[in-house]
Amino acid sequence: MTVSAQSPQSSGSSRFPGPPASSRSAESVPPQGRSPEAASPRGRPEPSAAVAPPSSRTPEPTGPVRIETHPDRPHLTDLRLSAFATHRGAGFPLGSLTLFTGPSGCGKTSALRAYEALARLGAGSAVGEVFPDPVACVPERARPDAQRRRGFRIGCTADGPEGPVRLDVAVQAEPELRIVGERLTSGGLVLLETALRDPSRRSVQAAWHTAGSSPVTRAPLPDDRLGTALLPLRVAGKTDGQRQVLAAAEQMVVALRSVFACDPAPERMRDAVPIGDGRLLRDCGNLADVLWRTRSECGRRHGQLVTAVRTGCAGPVVDILAEPLADGMVRAVLDRGDGLRTGFERLGDGELRYAALALVLLTGPGVLEVDPPGEVPAAMQTLTVLADGLDRGVDVRQRAELLRLAARMCERGHIRLVGAVSDASWATQIDGVTVVDLDP
Repeated sequence: MTVSAQSPQSSGSSRFPGPPASSRSAESVPPQGRSPEAASPRGRPEPSAAVAPPSSRTPEPTGPVRIETHPDRPHLTDLRLSAFATHRGAGFPLGSLTLFTGPSGCGKTSALRAYEALARLGAGSAVGEVFPDPVACVPERARPDAQRRRGFRIGCTADGPEGPVRLDVAVQAEPELRIVGERLTSGGLVLLETALRDPSRRSVQAAWHTAGSSPVTRAPLPDDRLGTALLPLRVAGKTDGQRQVLAAAEQMVVALRSVFACDPAPERMRDAVPIGDGRLLRDCGNLADVLWRTRSECGRRHGQLVTAVRTGCAGPVVDILAEPLADGMVRAVLDRGDGLRTGFERLGDGELRYAALALVLLTGPGVLEVDPPGEVPAAMQTLTVLADGLDRGVDVRQRAELLRLAARMCERGHIRLVGAVSDASWATQIDGVTVVDLDP
């Protein structure tokens, strides 16, 4: 499936954090101290200054709807970049295997960066850790409002046992970094909404659905954390409404947390490494340490890895393993048979990237450097691999084999892949691939 997804460029009149120009005549922030009702020229409640209702914000991603075969596993079905880097009013569908494609500068890396940012926020990371350079995420032509504020907006939808759940987040980048608005909705019902009421306080005012003696519960939440991730610690779950909020929040967090962003660095993979915990880093520089662990832990998966490497690497391959050295280090080698071994330092960049990506696709959260929700059974979890430059350095044969391997693994439901490639015309021949074309 190919989806053409164009992201309108921001205009010089855009301001943070108002909605797209199509939904309001001017993107301005209601003055502090005034109620949303007072800020509305029609007398109707306006959305908070941070996040507008889902129906008035970013358009839904277009294209055919893919029927998922594992609805019990929470997973993201779309990514929304209302105002982020080069994207404006953009919505992208996410299948079990999604490839963003387009020329350099079209926003492929930005889309993956936004996905990873949502994942880290869902895991409880502080906004300063997630966005070390927040100004770079602000649309280039965005102008500050009267309070000299600028920022960006991102969101997503997670499907699972609770049905589609939407999350929209507004982040203020200037003059200081903070989360100024958040909205969690399900079936058109607002389950959580936060907004910045007093800029002098390091908190936002939150209201979540209760449906008890009081329809909502209000309380302050910190402005440096995602409120959705904090709800399980703040909501008692005594009423049906509270239980609905908890279920939706937990589904979103589970869908977001198990993400592994991967970009193998061949120059790091050629070096011998010390034996460690055997968890693969995002640059795959410790691949030898991981092989030292996985070769003995799961013979079936290791056999699949050997088969994949044999297909993608030149020359005969009998095995791929870690070889111990006299100084206590280990190096990765290919066993060519007849006693001949080729160290990874002799392999080309394409072979190294191919081998590392194949290993990522054939392992799981216990081997990759991710923080899966330990309280959730493995059968309910889905690991999402983010691979920027998936086709970088690999040849035609290697990229096709990688995608076939990814399609087989993603079909099982426990792993999903979101990658960025310069050209995806070759990928449409493989079943199960969602191609999002960002070509302007």
